Amino acid sequence: MVRSGPPFAVGTLSVSLREPVGTSVRVLPTTVYYPAAGPAGGAPAPGVSPLRATGPYPLVVFSEGYDIAPQAYGALLDAWAAAGYVVAAPVYPFTDPAAPGGLNESDIVNHPADLRYVITSMLGLSAASGGDLAGLIRPGAIAVIGHSDGGDVSLATVANTCCTDPRIKAAILLSGAELTSFAGRYFAGPSTVPLLVVQGTADTINPPACSVQIYDAAPSPKYYLSLFGVSHTGAYLPAGPARDVVTRVTTDFLNAYLKGSAAALGRMASDATSPGLSGLTSAARVPAGLAPLTGSCPGAPPG
Repeated sequence: MVRSGPPFAVGTLSVSLREPVGTSVRVLPTTVYYPAAGPAGGAPAPGVSPLRATGPYPLVVFSEGYDIAPQAYGALLDAWAAAGYVVAAPVYPFTDPAAPGGLNESDIVNHPADLRYVITSMLGLSAASGGDLAGLIRPGAIAVIGHSDGGDVSLATVANTCCTDPRIKAAILLSGAELTSFAGRYFAGPSTVPLLVVQGTADTINPPACSVQIYDAAPSPKYYLSLFGVSHTGAYLPAGPARDVVTRVTTDFLNAYLKGSAAALGRMASDATSPGLSGLTSAARVPAGLAPLTGSCPGAPPG
């Protein structure tokens, strides 16, 4: 029996994307999570057959935080794929803990181009006449999600004049920030990409001021999910109630804006509201009760 809707089983595939840049090549090892044939609920299985009967599926490109391997976010990546998404998680040069040549955070200026190349490559693999990913991706439904530096990169591709990609239809920023490093201007164009900003109030790496700056400047539709007392990684890496909230709300958001589900949009507020743990707004500005509204964001342009 073919499962008609999520949750799906999840398969994984490793691909090595080679991005030509001038006379050199940037290698982007990428793990792809996808809906697979078989019973749902088990661990992701490498190389199992994709479930094409219910595809094609929207594409999500996930960008990891600095010095954090994409596999550390495996529970979230698995959950999005089980919900009916093809999820591509590249390793950017100089970002992964095991990066050849060591870490170099200043390379982040090249990552928006890397992200766009991953999108192009994934669409190419789907459009091919054969291969594991052939016919699996719906080209008009693409989202980016990123944590920390990966959130900064994801934001640049939807809101900074340096790097925007019109193929992206929705974005989720997990403790992200604006960066002067990208040189362009934020929210200066006509972009109205739906945005979900997620922030822990106890984050000392990208403090709440970073996410508040993004959210307040962004056009609607936009949502701010606040996680009370949660650190920079506490809602994304370890299992627990905070990650459960993030899983539910991000999936609702993706379903609403990539699959057109009014029911998912209606569930966002209730799925995001956990007394003492989390709250959600879609107001023009972040209310004082959801986040500290003072302070500045390191590395960001003036608000």
